[in-house]
Amino acid sequence: MTAFSTAALSRSGRSHAVADQVRDAILDGTYRLGARLPEPELCAAFDVSRNTLRESFRVLGEERLVVHELNRGVFVRVPTEQDVRELYDARRLVECAAVRDHGRRTEGLAAVAETLERAKRLAAAGDWVGVGTADIDFHRALTALGSVRVEALMQSIWNEMRLAFHVVGRPDEFHGTYLARNHVVLDTLVQRGGAAAAKELRAYLDEAEQRVLRAYRTRAAGRA
Repeated sequence: MTAFSTAALSRSGRSHAVADQVRDAILDGTYRLGARLPEPELCAAFDVSRNTLRESFRVLGEERLVVHELNRGVFVRVPTEQDVRELYDARRLVECAAVRDHGRRTEGLAAVAETLERAKRLAAAGDWVGVGTADIDFHRALTALGSVRVEALMQSIWNEMRLAFHVVGRPDEFHGTYLARNHVVLDTLVQRGGAAAAKELRAYLDEAEQRVLRAYRTRAAGRA
């Protein structure tokens, strides 16, 4: 029987476990866009070697969440305007098809509705980062109406979107607007079917893309 390396498995498991926690800290804004990730502090916090931490950074780099700058370190990636356009292109292609093809079937709709209730509770508590996560979960649930495999493949898209949302200056205004729009999309799907809901969703995504791009331009003007 082939002898496998359990040591290698252990290292791989630890690096992915570290990557999971650093990813969460990036996406919830603990580490802000463009922030340098402190290697010595992270090694100490996770009790891992620098090699293990760098393997974690490699995983996050492949997910386009961090970038390595020679002789400077590893930084939280700042998505570009072109990234935003490509992300929304992918979302229009996948989400609208999932909604359109769903028709008026009822399966999967409970999971979609649950994300709306969660977003409502988080908004009432003033947790707008949480609302942003619930908003992404709403769109993930819509995508899963078409295929759970496609939804899984879209995971990197959702994570990059959460990075881009950190550019928005007032997350309460941005996400607050789309709480109501999410309800409209679901109500349209239930009452009028997939084609009408896909049309509503596309208009929604077009508008959201332009709002995020305006936030980028405002940020760039403030740095000029």
